[in-house]
Amino acid sequence: MAETQPLLNSDQVYRGRRVSLRIDTIQLPSGRESQREIVEFGDCVAIVAVDSEGKALLVRQHRTAVGRMLLEIPAGMIDAGETPEQSAHRELREETGYSAKRMELLGGLYASPGYSTEYLYFFLATELEDSHDTPDADEINKVVRVPLKDVPGLIDSGEISDGKSAAGLLRVILRMQA
Repeated sequence: MAETQPLLNSDQVYRGRRVSLRIDTIQLPSGRESQREIVEFGDCVAIVAVDSEGKALLVRQHRTAVGRMLLEIPAGMIDAGETPEQSAHRELREETGYSAKRMELLGGLYASPGYSTEYLYFFLATELEDSHDTPDADEINKVVRVPLKDVPGLIDSGEISDGKSAAGLLRVILRMQA
């Protein structure tokens, strides 16, 4: 079992609206000190929405950080006072215009634990209905329906290149095969 690395000091160096950055000083097993840059980011939800035809509702949206359009599952931050499930319902409506009669927690994972605190709760949304909601002003997405059977090829080709989307979609495909 790996040894723990005691935290010796933590300095917040930036606090933004959604993201904060801190520098942690830790003690390595050798006794040496080392610094880690940690991005503090709130917990999030990621939703694999599957329609009655076995197609996943994905969103194509521009991601400024990578400078390109990505094909992703609906996802977003959990707002203050919300449960993960409430957030999943809200995000699905905001990003796709659909609501789900069934929202099932599939588990979760850390998005990038080497430098970020972000934890993702994965949900499977089924029994979809048009919610008649209009997307948020900052949601500029195109909804794309993809047969679940096509997902592994889209991941392999790089068409789906977002880690949370690959993880969530593959989790649902494996679950349906069991």
